[in-house]
Amino acid sequence: MIIATDMPEVARCAVNQCAFNSDDACHARAITIGEGSDPDCDTFFDNSHHTHSSRTAGVGACKMTDCSHNEDLECSAESIQVGKSGDSVECLTYNTRH
Repeated sequence: MIIATDMPEVARCAVNQCAFNSDDACHARAITIGEGSDPDCDTFFDNSHHTHSSRTAGVGACKMTDCSHNEDLECSAESIQVGKSGDSVECLTYNTRH
């Protein structure tokens, strides 16, 4: 079994309603960013019961091909932050490629 250890870390998640969030940290195994034209966190789901895993999530995939951190549908940022943007839960590290 190959385990990716070079995934960018979700350094902070400010979306306390997410089932994977505990103490502003994401504890999913990995998250996916992007849905259509928005850098939404596809892994987010609203749940008051939070996971108690000790792991820190990584970014497993990024569908935002126009992001400056996207390399072959994977995130190349050192780490990312997730938070609210309007009514959406988004990658706040997303930066449009110029």
